[in-house]
Amino acid sequence: MRAQPVWMCADQSCAAAHHDTTTRITSGMARLVLKFGGTSVADLDRIRNVARHVKREVDAGHQVAVVVSAMAGQTNKLVQFCRDASPLHDAREYDAVVASGEQVTSGLLAIVLQDMGVNARSWQGWQVPVKTDENHGAARISEIDGSFLTERLEQGQVAVLAGFQGISPDNRIATLGRGGSDTSAVAIAAAIKADRCDIYTDVDGVYTTDPRIVPKAQRLERVSFEEMLEMSSLGAKVLQVRSVEMAMVHGVRTFVRSSFDDPNAPQVDENGLPIGTLICDEDELVEQQVVTGIAYAKDEAQISIRDVADKPGVAQSVFGPLADAHINVDMIVQNISPDGKTTDITFTVPEGDFERAKKVLEDNREEIGFQNIEGASDVVKVSVIGIGMRSHAGIAAQCFSGLASKGINIRAITTSEIKISVLIDSAYAELAVRTLHSLYGLDG
Repeated sequence: MRAQPVWMCADQSCAAAHHDTTTRITSGMARLVLKFGGTSVADLDRIRNVARHVKREVDAGHQVAVVVSAMAGQTNKLVQFCRDASPLHDAREYDAVVASGEQVTSGLLAIVLQDMGVNARSWQGWQVPVKTDENHGAARISEIDGSFLTERLEQGQVAVLAGFQGISPDNRIATLGRGGSDTSAVAIAAAIKADRCDIYTDVDGVYTTDPRIVPKAQRLERVSFEEMLEMSSLGAKVLQVRSVEMAMVHGVRTFVRSSFDDPNAPQVDENGLPIGTLICDEDELVEQQVVTGIAYAKDEAQISIRDVADKPGVAQSVFGPLADAHINVDMIVQNISPDGKTTDITFTVPEGDFERAKKVLEDNREEIGFQNIEGASDVVKVSVIGIGMRSHAGIAAQCFSGLASKGINIRAITTSEIKISVLIDSAYAELAVRTLHSLYGLDG
């Protein structure tokens, strides 16, 4: 069993704060972690814009730590260098190379802040230190001692931190996998007991669905950790799944906002609300909507194995080898024949693992005992998400009825307390999203 992460702070009480965002931030000094992604720091002009956002918070009297990604496209270049050097490169040296992108960005931002008169200093993951496990290339954070950063912040210094990286037990740089800077930011926020972690990105918050598909999609003022975790895992790309999971476990209030807004403009909308989306505990939501949003994922593939003997252990014979191959299985449907002797098993896997999953099953055909295998990659998963589903009946029936009215056939269904997911033909993806968004009154 994996050991739970250890979070160490200067004050070991580490009690999570649950106050209204606007009141907390405007009433006095707060401790903030600001995270800026690759598009936000793509060049020096954008880094200067980021610095203005940071200076605004410093001038307001807040203690500020900043976590940065590499400049947009730089990590891909560094990864390709490693692949070109050797297809079978050492994962430890890979980490040494790809972690350099964040080192450049953190140093440049510190220089720009210093030029603007802000007391700033850059730090790498190993200097904090952010301790990780030994899984180079996809390491998990095991421990952070927040006392060093807390001391710097209390001295009035802005700490600019390289995201995506830490130090492994073998005393080498370890990277956290793609999207790991979000995870770095939330972990740092937990370690230093930050009042909030602001994730600056290229959108101004979390929407009820993709505005490119539904122009009437609304920006959400607040979303629960649980809903955001479902949204992230089901196709919403605003936040990395691991970062949401960590925020939920450690109670880190997280605010998604745009880095492209004018740093000097009022940071509230026409209704006086902060421009962005606060991700927080469920008890901070004033009113719980039945349905919060509609998510969709195109990178799905469906596999069906036919005429499998219906007997104890058959599911293990199918999904055990897939698990051993590190292939995630999601939606599962089993249909038993009228005579009860055989069954068909249908399930989904990530599209990138489609061919590999079929090969694993073929290699285990004799043990599983299926007659034939079928598959399709032209499918999409559409999900209805909302914590209000726990206390409202008929939400699934509405979904199925609405899709049927548009002639959309459902291939598979999975549900949880706060989610309904359906697998449909990809040709109907946008129609399904628009239909459900309207059906549940999310058009605004």
